[in-house]
Amino acid sequence: MLVRDIMTKNVITITSDTYVLDAERIMEQNRIGRLPVVDDGKLVGIVTKNDVLKASPTSTTPTNQRHLFYLMSKLAVKEIMKTKILTISPDTPIEKAIAIAQKNKVGSLPVVEEDKVVGILTTNDVFYKIINPLFGIGQKGTRIVIHGAGKADKMQEILAFIRKTNLEVKIYWIPPHDDRQDLILHLDVDDATPIIEQLRSMGYAVEKREFTV
Repeated sequence: MLVRDIMTKNVITITSDTYVLDAERIMEQNRIGRLPVVDDGKLVGIVTKNDVLKASPTSTTPTNQRHLFYLMSKLAVKEIMKTKILTISPDTPIEKAIAIAQKNKVGSLPVVEEDKVVGILTTNDVFYKIINPLFGIGQKGTRIVIHGAGKADKMQEILAFIRKTNLEVKIYWIPPHDDRQDLILHLDVDDATPIIEQLRSMGYAVEKREFTV
C-alpha cells in the first residue's frame, strides 16, 4: 500500500501572509489540526493548532489583554509557522511513511509531488483507513479469542472447521509479542455461541471478546 492510497487529497492550504486568527478559524471550521503554508505553489511551512495556542496572549490584565489581542490580530502565519518540514511522495510505501512520522514524532506529513502539495497523511488517515479495517472496528459480527491456537497446525484445523459451518471469517490475527499465541477471529455472525461450544468440545479454550463501543 502506498501513501497515495490513503492520503487526504483535498488539502486546505493558506499563504504565509494569512493572519493567525484567520488560520485558527479555518482549522476550526474544517475540523482539522494543521494547515500547509503554500506561497506561489511551493510549500514553505506548516502551522498547527498548537502553534496558534502558543502564540495566543496569556495576560490576565484586561488592558494588557486588549493590547495583546490587537497584536494577535495583526500576526501573520509566517511569524509562527514551522519551516523545517518533513515531506513524503505519494509513492512512498505506507510502512515507511509511518516509520518516518514515528521517528520524528510528528502527526502529519505533507505529500509533495513535483514541488506541489498533492495531499497530506495524518494519524487519522492511518487509523480510519488502515487500523479500523485491519481490526474490524465498526464492522458487525462477533469476535472470539482461541487461546494458544496461533500455531499453523491449530489455525488450519480451526479455519477448516469454520469453513464447514459456512461462516465467513472477516478478520483473523495473532497479537504480536504474545507468548500464548492466541488466535483472534472476527466472525460474520451475531451469535457465535454454537461455534464457541463446538470449539471447546474440540479441546480449545475460547472466549468471546467485546469490541464495540
